[in-house]
Amino acid sequence: MATNKAGAGLADQWRDILVTHARTMCEIDRVLHPHGLGASDFEVLDVLVSEAGGAREVSDSGEQCRVQDIAGRVHLSQSALSRLIGRLEKDGLVERSMCVEDRRGVWVALTARGRELHEEVLPLQRAALARTLGTGADR
Repeated sequence: MATNKAGAGLADQWRDILVTHARTMCEIDRVLHPHGLGASDFEVLDVLVSEAGGAREVSDSGEQCRVQDIAGRVHLSQSALSRLIGRLEKDGLVERSMCVEDRRGVWVALTARGRELHEEVLPLQRAALARTLGTGADR
């Protein structure tokens, strides 16, 4: 009996997390859409700006991260992330290059345009987070 109640409580907690995630992603998508970005696009740009992943290198275009390290931070499959990076590259926000040390690896770097757009929309994304994840009067 206690196990069933505990399990039901965990299931309710899990559903609350899913609702919060969905509501937050929708709000971020809504505020970034006029700028040609979605929540996942922003996350990739944000990871690149924060130089996350540990595997970084400085190239002619600036700091870059390996795709596999970005994948661990944005919680997308490798194929979904590759398609997203392809769209960002087509839009001139990032550029890709092959990893010389490991020919299977691919580096991704922000372009100046990508960095500028990130700076422009960062306050919008943070405000969306505050609205959806804030407590009390922030909600």
